Amino acid sequence: MNSDTIIAPTQFLTFHLGEEVFAIDISRIKEVLEFTEVTRIPRTPDFMCGVINLRGSVVPVVDLRLKFGMSASQKTINTCIIILDIQQEEEGATVIGAMADSVKEVMELDPSQIEPAPKLGSGVRIDFIRGMGKQGNQFVILLDTDRIFSQGELVSLQEGKIPPSARAA
Repeated sequence: MNSDTIIAPTQFLTFHLGEEVFAIDISRIKEVLEFTEVTRIPRTPDFMCGVINLRGSVVPVVDLRLKFGMSASQKTINTCIIILDIQQEEEGATVIGAMADSVKEVMELDPSQIEPAPKLGSGVRIDFIRGMGKQGNQFVILLDTDRIFSQGELVSLQEGKIPPSARAA
């Protein structure tokens, strides 16, 4: 799912991670929660905060800042958890909570307002960037939620186990 597949105006939820603004297609978002206590799971990678109880279901919560190589989130009154529906090729859907510094707004972008993801060279992984949305003079990084995590990470998060290779990441 890249910028070429956006052929009609699409709504995105925008949120902050540090000073950057990111966006996710609204159809992938189940809900946005105020930050709640997270139960830490031992021997998981740094980007996995732990799990929360969402109406009787165990939902893994990840810190997107750490996943993207940024500094850890500092919990504030604006910190929230975005509940995402992630599609897996073989396993179906997985529900994951993604911590964000704050939610900004829902915005609609026309295909003409979306540029392809930048080419940063072969050593930089950007396949999880769906495109760059133009909002005035600034860009919003459009995320492809199905590609943020590897298939192995998703299966492990779903099962509550993290492979040793992910712990070092």
